[in-house]
Formats: sequence, structure tokens, C-alpha cells
Amino acid sequence: MINNTLGIGVQGMQDGMIGMDNAARKIARGGVDGPQGTADGAGGLVEPIIDMKLYQRSVEASAQVVKTADETLGTLLDIMA
Repeated sequence: MINNTLGIGVQGMQDGMIGMDNAARKIARGGVDGPQGTADGAGGLVEPIIDMKLYQRSVEASAQVVKTADETLGTLLDIMA
């Protein structure tokens, strides 16, 4: 069960990093091929910046899942030793 939890946490971190990479690419392209004259005045950069922050939080939460599973596994090993 802990192994499954670790896998879920790691997968969440990987997915978050991929999302952050995609958002960063959109931000980098924003000045080149972003929509012109948008209401946000930044060439459509607001949404990818928000996405970047959301993916960052997702990675942080997944890292906390991995940390907690690791601590739980360590406690179980200490009890069994």
C-alpha cells in the first residue's frame, strides 16, 4: 500500500513538472506567437503564468505525499526491527 502511495506521489510530481514545462514554453512563445491585443494586455501570458503556479503547487503537494509515505515506511521498519 505504501509502495502504491509512493508511486502516486512520484507520478504526480512528474505530471506537474511536465505541466510546468508546457506552461513555460507557452510563456516563452507568448511574445512571438501569442494573441495580439488581448484583454490582459500581455499577449495571452496570464493563463500560462497561472498554470505554472498551479503546477508548482501540484508538485509541492505530490512531494509531500512522497515524504509522508517515506516517513511512514521508515516508522514501520523501525517498529519491525
